[in-house]
Amino acid sequence: MSEEAGSPDGDGKVSRVIRIGTRKSQLARIQTDSVADKLKELYPEIRLEIVGMSTTGDKILDTALSKIGEKSLFTKELENALERNEVDLVVHSLKDLPTTLPPGFTIGAVLKRENPHDAVVLHPKHAGKSLDTLPQNSVIGTSSLRRAAQLKKRFPHLEFKDIRGNLNTRLKKLDEKEDFAAIILAAAGLRRMGWENRISQILGPEDCMYAVGQGALAVEVRARDADILEMVSVLHDPDTVLRCIAERAFLRHLEGGCSVPVAVHTEVKDCQLYLTGAVYSLDGSDSLKETMQTSIAATDKCAEEVDERVQRVGVTATKISGEAQDGAERLGVDLAKLLLSKGAKEILTVARQLNDAR
Repeated sequence: MSEEAGSPDGDGKVSRVIRIGTRKSQLARIQTDSVADKLKELYPEIRLEIVGMSTTGDKILDTALSKIGEKSLFTKELENALERNEVDLVVHSLKDLPTTLPPGFTIGAVLKRENPHDAVVLHPKHAGKSLDTLPQNSVIGTSSLRRAAQLKKRFPHLEFKDIRGNLNTRLKKLDEKEDFAAIILAAAGLRRMGWENRISQILGPEDCMYAVGQGALAVEVRARDADILEMVSVLHDPDTVLRCIAERAFLRHLEGGCSVPVAVHTEVKDCQLYLTGAVYSLDGSDSLKETMQTSIAATDKCAEEVDERVQRVGVTATKISGEAQDGAERLGVDLAKLLLSKGAKEILTVARQLNDAR
């Protein structure tokens, strides 16, 4: 085995076994393996070891996530292992990571985003239908307040009930019982599991906007580990990074989280970053939605060294223009301020209180 894993010029030179922490679910393992494979491709001499663990979110399966009220349900145990030096990096779904990370941690890579939209998976007996054509009072399973709020408004003939568990469990609950006519899941997870054939319908932004960071994978590291940070930084996808910085800044400024319905849609087109953000009451009857844009075009200063101590909503991206990152973060904050000026705080406060009382 080579003593030094990495390139000889000191780029991301890491000379030990790299341990990657992950949740134990099949999807989490698939996502982690995909990151490990990319690292092996880039650094062939590297030695990797994958360490699986269970998180609070994996253990509490009888309660809606929004009711548990813990921001880091799927990340805390992994971060504890990172803090104790039991692992060197952790792979998460970015949407599980709070917009403020504990001190000492940073997101060292945000990988190219998979399709961020939500998907409808129908009970086999409803094959060929869509949410529009399902019978009156059909029950749709989703544990997400964001999905339920948008879809209740859009499809008033349907009913929505909580469904918990990992992807495998939820599909099993759908197929083997008659409780649900359909369930709503992230398209990204279904695609990564190789279950694309179960997707009956992809919900566009006019039906259901997605969660902050949905469809993107994040690699969390110790902020002081310069070698690991350098090594994983090559995995960053610039467009995804800028979109997710804007989305996370929007959510952080709104003080949103799992317990309130907040949704986003982002797009990069012709050097412009577009961010649409919305907040909803629990039943979707009350909502605010706005779109703003900013330029992320490279200027001559673009090649400036980005200070690696600077985190933007938990993300360290030293190889992406600091100017573009600042613009993305400002866009998120400005959009949140606009919605707050129109009454977003009141909508979210009521949503939070009603959810707590459920």
